[in-house]
Amino acid sequence: MPAVPSRRPTRAAGLASGVLALTLAVAACGGSNVAGGGPTGPAPECGAYAQYGDLNGTTVTVYTSIITPEDQPHIDSYKSFEQCTGAKIVYEGSKEFEAQLPVRVQAGSPPDIAFVPQPGLLSTLVRQTGAVKPAPAGVAANVDQYYPETFKSAGSVDGTLYAAPLGANVKSFVWYSPKAFQAKGYTVPTTWAEMTTLSDRIVAEGGKPWCAGIASGEATGWPLTDWLEDVMLRENGPQVYDQWVTHAIPFNGPQVSAALDRVGSVLKNPAYVNGGLGDPSSIATTTFQDAGLPILDETCYLHRQANFYAANWPEGTDISENGDVYAFELPPINPATPQTILVGAEFVAAFSDRPEVQAFQSYLSSPEWANEKAKAGTALGQSGWVSANTGLDPANLASPIDRLTAEILQDEGNTFRFDGSDLMPGAVGSATFWRGMTDWITGTSTADALTFIEQSWPAGQ
Repeated sequence: MPAVPSRRPTRAAGLASGVLALTLAVAACGGSNVAGGGPTGPAPECGAYAQYGDLNGTTVTVYTSIITPEDQPHIDSYKSFEQCTGAKIVYEGSKEFEAQLPVRVQAGSPPDIAFVPQPGLLSTLVRQTGAVKPAPAGVAANVDQYYPETFKSAGSVDGTLYAAPLGANVKSFVWYSPKAFQAKGYTVPTTWAEMTTLSDRIVAEGGKPWCAGIASGEATGWPLTDWLEDVMLRENGPQVYDQWVTHAIPFNGPQVSAALDRVGSVLKNPAYVNGGLGDPSSIATTTFQDAGLPILDETCYLHRQANFYAANWPEGTDISENGDVYAFELPPINPATPQTILVGAEFVAAFSDRPEVQAFQSYLSSPEWANEKAKAGTALGQSGWVSANTGLDPANLASPIDRLTAEILQDEGNTFRFDGSDLMPGAVGSATFWRGMTDWITGTSTADALTFIEQSWPAGQ
C-alpha cells in the first residue's frame, strides 16, 4: 500500500500535502509551563516526560506521507512532549514521500525522523545508504515491553532494531452489515467453508455476496496482494508464509498457485462478484475506496479489507456490532494451521542521534504517545488509527472497530505476520506483485501471473 499512516490509509483519504510547523511557546518539564496552558489548553502532567530531559531550544524535523487531515492528530499528539521538554517538532507531510526520502538521504539532507511506510523500504535505506541510526535504548526497551515480536522483527534489519512501529493495521477483516445480516437471518461465518455456504445462500436468494476494487492510481493491485497473503497464511500456516516472503520457496510454487486459485474462486466467480459494481472485470477499475460501499444498499454483503477502511464509510454511518457496518476476522481454512492475523504498520526511522531526536523517537514508541494520539484522533472525530502498543488503552479510541482492532493486536494468544508485499524487495512487493495481480484479475492465468512475479525477484535477495 505504494502499510502511509501505513500507505493505505493515506490513499484512502485522497488528500493534499502540506508543511506544518508547530511553534508553541514551551517550557521544559521542571520549569514553568505557559500560564494557563497557552493556546493549546491546560498544561499537561509532565512526570512521564522527565525522562527526556530539558530540550529547550531544540528542534526535531519529521517527514512523512501522512497528510491532511490525518496529520492533525499526529501534530496534536506532540503538544505535551513539546510543552514538557521545550523541544519544537516541525512536521512535513508529502504525497511524494516515498520518492523524495531516498533523494534527500542521498543528498545528505535527510529529516531527523521519517515515518517509513514499509519494512522493505526501511531495509533498503539501512543497507544502501547507511544513514539510518540504530534505535536508541529507550526505543528498544519500549519495543521489548509493549510490542509483539512480529513488529519488532519488521523494524529490524540483519538482527539490529532500527525503528519502532508507529500506527498498526489489522488486514484480516471482512466488512459486512450487522443490520442486513439480522434482517436476512445470516450469521457471521467462523470457517472458510461456512463463508462459502453463506455466499452460496446469498446467490440462491438473488444477491451478489462479494464486492471488491483494486484501483489505486500507481498502486493499483495492492488489495489483491493482501487477499493472497491472507489465504497463504490460512492454507499453509506462518512458516510456509515466511518461506514465501523471503523467497525460500518460489513465488510460483504450488502452494502459492493453490492459494491464488482459492482467491479466484471468490473474485473471479461471476456469481459472487462484483455486487453493485459490475462483473469480475470491474474489480480492476473500481477504486478500493468505493469498493465496499455497496454493502450499505445491500447490493453486496461482504468486503475483505483492513480496519482502516473505516475512513471510507460516509459520514453518519453507524460502524458498530449492531450497526450499518462492522467487520469480522477472515475465517480459517485449514484447521491444522494456526489462525494468523495479517498486519501492517509504518516505522519511525531516525537519521540523527542528537539527544532531542532520540528523545522524540523514544516518545513515539511509548504508551504515553499512543494514548495521546488516540485521544487526539477521537477529539477530531477521526477513526481508523490504531497502535500495536499494548500500553494503549482501547477506551481512548474513536470507534468500536478501532477498539476491536486494538484488542486483536493486544491479544497475546494471537499469531501475527506482517504484510508480505511490504517485506519483499521493492522491485517485487510494490511493483511486479501489484502489476501481476492486476493482470491476473483482468484475465491472465494464475501460472502466468505468478511466473511474471517470480522472474522479477532480484538475484541474491
